[in-house]
Amino acid sequence: MPEHRRADARRNYARVLAAADAEVAAHGAGASLEQIARVAGVGSATVRRHFPTRRALLEAVSRTRVEALCARARELTGEDDSRGALLGWLGEVLAYCVTARGLAVALAYDHEAAHENSCSAALEEAGEPLLRRAAHDGAVAAGVTVADLITLAVGIVLATEHTPDPAAHAQRLFHLAVAGMSPP
Repeated sequence: MPEHRRADARRNYARVLAAADAEVAAHGAGASLEQIARVAGVGSATVRRHFPTRRALLEAVSRTRVEALCARARELTGEDDSRGALLGWLGEVLAYCVTARGLAVALAYDHEAAHENSCSAALEEAGEPLLRRAAHDGAVAAGVTVADLITLAVGIVLATEHTPDPAAHAQRLFHLAVAGMSPP
């Protein structure tokens, strides 16, 4: 939120974001924008003024979680086991997506507007050194990209979110996919 906005606009933004965080946590990416406005004590036009699209709202709600994942990628970059570091980080991305309802949708690629997805762009940038090092060490097949890995994690989360135990099912599919990601 730009700091040059009026104080009341900044307060409204913060209230809408807090309400959105709670509603997305409770109801997922499909949380009602009208309910978010009610909880924040503002009109639905105020919500739409701050967040013109649902994706913009989900990205804002997910920003803190994404920043934590980016910081974790930086922490893991110096690990001796480059494959373990990459897979550990990707497993954390997967776990966050499973537990943070709405994050998978925020990370999902809209191929028409992929350049506008700030969450995915931040994770790609953070994960690139991990992937580059693992590829250099021969621990990952040539041609694998961070975008591929994020798309894989998002796909797994979206495919398992309505199963009886989404976390366990997502981890199982992730481990199956990792075997396919490995070099011959």
